[in-house]
Amino acid sequence: MTLLTHRPFGIEHPYATSADQRVPVRPEVGEVVRLGVIASPEVRAVVCEWMPDGATPVSLSLTPVVVDAADAAALAGGEGHLAAAQAAALADDGAWAVVSPPVTGSVRYRFRAEADGGADAETEWFELRPVTWVSDAGELTFDGAGQPGGTAHPSGTDRLVPGSVEWLRDEAGVHRVRFALALAPDEHVVGFGERFDAVDQRGRTLDAVVFEQYKGQAAAGRTYLPMPFAHVVSPSTSWGFHLRTSRRSWFDVGASTADRLVVEVALGGKPHEHLDVGVYTGDPAAVVAAFTAEVGRAEELPEWVFRLWASGNEWNTQDLVMDRMDTHAELDIPVGVVVIEAWSDEQGIMLFRDAEYPLHPDGAPHTGAEFSYPAGGAWPDPKGMVAELHERGIKVILWQIPLLKTSHDLGPDVPADAQVYADGRALIDGGHAVLEADGTPYHNRGWWFPQSLMPDLSTQRTREAWTAKRDYLLADLDVDGFKTDGGEHAWGHDLRYGDGTRGDEGNNRYPVHYARAFGDLLRRHGKAPVTFSRAGFTGSQAHGVHWAGDEDSTWAAFRASVTAGITASACGIVYWGWDLAGFSGPPPDSELYLRAAAASAFMPIMQYHSEFNHHRRPLRDRTPWYVAEVNDDPDVVAQFREVAHLRERLVPYLTAQARVAIETGRPLMRGLFFDHADDPEIWRWPLQFGLGDDLLVHPVTEPGATTWQTYLPAGDWVDAWTGEAHHGRATITREVPPAVVPVYVRASAWPGLAPVFDRAAP
Repeated sequence: MTLLTHRPFGIEHPYATSADQRVPVRPEVGEVVRLGVIASPEVRAVVCEWMPDGATPVSLSLTPVVVDAADAAALAGGEGHLAAAQAAALADDGAWAVVSPPVTGSVRYRFRAEADGGADAETEWFELRPVTWVSDAGELTFDGAGQPGGTAHPSGTDRLVPGSVEWLRDEAGVHRVRFALALAPDEHVVGFGERFDAVDQRGRTLDAVVFEQYKGQAAAGRTYLPMPFAHVVSPSTSWGFHLRTSRRSWFDVGASTADRLVVEVALGGKPHEHLDVGVYTGDPAAVVAAFTAEVGRAEELPEWVFRLWASGNEWNTQDLVMDRMDTHAELDIPVGVVVIEAWSDEQGIMLFRDAEYPLHPDGAPHTGAEFSYPAGGAWPDPKGMVAELHERGIKVILWQIPLLKTSHDLGPDVPADAQVYADGRALIDGGHAVLEADGTPYHNRGWWFPQSLMPDLSTQRTREAWTAKRDYLLADLDVDGFKTDGGEHAWGHDLRYGDGTRGDEGNNRYPVHYARAFGDLLRRHGKAPVTFSRAGFTGSQAHGVHWAGDEDSTWAAFRASVTAGITASACGIVYWGWDLAGFSGPPPDSELYLRAAAASAFMPIMQYHSEFNHHRRPLRDRTPWYVAEVNDDPDVVAQFREVAHLRERLVPYLTAQARVAIETGRPLMRGLFFDHADDPEIWRWPLQFGLGDDLLVHPVTEPGATTWQTYLPAGDWVDAWTGEAHHGRATITREVPPAVVPVYVRASAWPGLAPVFDRAAP
């Protein structure tokens, strides 16, 4: 039994510390360090032997501490089925801590425990080297050209603040670089991946690390889909930059010093490090085109992805799925895609719950012929279900996560007749698992499916082995795509990946490999690569569809999600959507639901979804008829029906404009600065966006609104609902009934688009 646990890096949660870690992990010279351990209950005293090089050793007595639950609770994002698990992730009984003397040089330290019954113990020795910022310990280049110390070629020199380049190093190597780029007073900074808090990040601080916040992303300033890429836009000039790294980076966008964008980037710890920064010039569309030409560009997906997507986490039987689709048909609410989340046994997310099949002790894939489905089970005929849905014109997406739900120990006591454990052994023995630094299998440190194994999707070999277990879903059942949920579970700077990278490089790339794996699986079966991901990083542009992840049903979350769509699109994400009106908590009121539905009809992907709630009443379904029921408002169904039919009529336009976005870099969901960067007024209207070349959309994002103002930039416009003509560079006020979102059509395109807005149309 281990009496003491100390991990200098802790669990490596990017925004919080664990009780067993060193804080800071790398102190600067002269800083003190908080040293933490987790002790077993029988421990009655803990001492740290602190041995600085060339100085007198010190014995430091640790004291028991109560882990502050406030940070853990803040991580949970409020009420919801994952909230309790999140809040508990950092809570540890048996926490002890002490603060060290100032660190002036290298130190060795270890801990000793005195326990009841004479069971004393001591840990291994740990090394600590303080760091300091220096001016010359690496090479910063722009577009591959530069001189040691930060002198760069002209595309970067005119922006690089002289003397701003610094390197954080210790005796062994270089761990970070930071530098400053000049910002002019009229410049705005947009990008950094999918951002929920603001379109223009000027005046803010943020970072780029893949993270599952689980709700409240705007307040926390965190995201599932970061990228170290941004536009710098002013009325006279536009350009963009991209840090060519997958390690974590931090940005101070004029927050500390108004005229400076300070960039800090994690490095690999070698004696001499290098960072290259891509610089792209031209208008924002040219910047996106150049960026995606380098990192990957979306491929055109079939038009059915633009129809309404429907799902609920509690639709966990065939009867429930078909009931929901039957009701859609009965109420004449067209639906194009059903996402079935709770279909699997949730062990490896590859086998239908209640299915009967022979054990494969070697973990080999099953074929469709090996399965039988009990008549009284949750899914008595999945093949027939998919076929019937296809006959109705509905595509089927199945949920995934990249985890194998096994116990931490796969020793001899693990049941031999459980397929998941056979699969776990095969994953490990076949060299397909993500590894810890010591070569042992990594087990998920997060709160969702904790301790599960992770497949190492950095290699083609493992991508094929992992997805081969899903071949039968395509070959025999004919499903159409996969919801590639999760992907944020790799925590640890020193994890080992099969492509040769460590965790500090590979963790952010994991969701990109994950979506790629399932896209390739679909292609192998002649299917379009329709994946539906929430996590991502640079390179995710090339892989399927994305959505904004978990949010509550609130007006604040509505506004944050619109912001997320605009910012993700500005970074080259073409196919993007969100859980309209939120997916967590009680169902939204009628007003929020209809406002969100009306807005979503004019976003790249329109879909509703709801969170698991153990089938307790009242339910949490976001179906329009259930929202109508809980709000005692039957008009919701009629108005949602009208919006859904409008969406059907919009599909050809969306399909054509997605092609434009892919070919030109002009986003499908387009911040106004793409087309009107010369107009300073647009920045006062951050939630307006273009949808393709010809539509301007302004969601109604405040409760109780009866009228809504929209700024029309230069050009001639037509109100889509009235046909009234307007000249640009003017603010227009119009009435906004519950299911109407202000939409203005470029006058030159109005003749072709007018039928889309004909409410009498089928």
